[in-house]
Amino acid sequence: MSDTATSPGAPLFDRVAIVGIGLIGSSLARALSHYGVARHVVCADRSAAHCAKAMELGIVERATTNLGEALDSADLVILATPVGSFAEVGELIGPHLRPGAIVTDVGSVKQAVLRDIGPHIPDGVHLIPGHPVAGTEHSGPEAGFATLFDGRWCILTPPPGAHKDAVEKVTELWRRLGSTVEIMDANHHDRVLAITSHLPHLIAYTIVGTASDLEDDTKSEVIKFSAGGFRDFTRIAASDPVMWRDVFLNNREAVLEILQRFTEDLTALQRAIRWGEGDQLQDHFTKTRAIRRGIIDAKQA
Repeated sequence: MSDTATSPGAPLFDRVAIVGIGLIGSSLARALSHYGVARHVVCADRSAAHCAKAMELGIVERATTNLGEALDSADLVILATPVGSFAEVGELIGPHLRPGAIVTDVGSVKQAVLRDIGPHIPDGVHLIPGHPVAGTEHSGPEAGFATLFDGRWCILTPPPGAHKDAVEKVTELWRRLGSTVEIMDANHHDRVLAITSHLPHLIAYTIVGTASDLEDDTKSEVIKFSAGGFRDFTRIAASDPVMWRDVFLNNREAVLEILQRFTEDLTALQRAIRWGEGDQLQDHFTKTRAIRRGIIDAKQA
């Protein structure tokens, strides 16, 4: 057992500072306390209103707009701000990180973390990027809940040469919050998430945007007679627009590659419909149906 390990059930960290107290940050604050992972949980957010709400909800001991105050003596810092803010956040947190501290994040693009946060991490501080594959369409401190990560995946993308004990502690953190942990290369992560998460959100935003551009009488009927499929798209398209703007801009190469492949497949289906090729359509739908069954079997539905 490594020298940083703790006994089962004992707190893994003394003081955790969460930077950004939206859906994921507030869920982490609740979960860290609920599962006894940290003795003290504080947060920093540039929004004074979010800080006030976090204190009102009682999910942190202290909430402040002063980043230095929040990071003081923290042995774990979790970045839960939009990916597009990471270069600025990295520059701001660097001087306040104490030796031996671990820095992790919850962003859904991982190469951007290494690029924007990595250069600002002092010697003796350990950067272990992470991505809990969990969330809802809601945002803000009041949207979080302690069991958000239960039964979900969390992907860690430690850089080459990452401190082994730090990786073990972050892995154990997510396990205690109920997640199954997978470790992979940052580039591979971004390519996988481009198809499983990023493209579906782009499609959802597009479909709902198309509906909003319809004439008023047709649009009202779309809303009135929304079937399950369209309702699912509206739920996805209700996600935080700032977060998703940053995701697409920071994972553009992988997203554009997958989008091109999707466009080619869509063109093939368009052709099959035009020429009445029912067998081709049925074969395609049968194959894709099997993916859904696999997701259910993996308990990710």
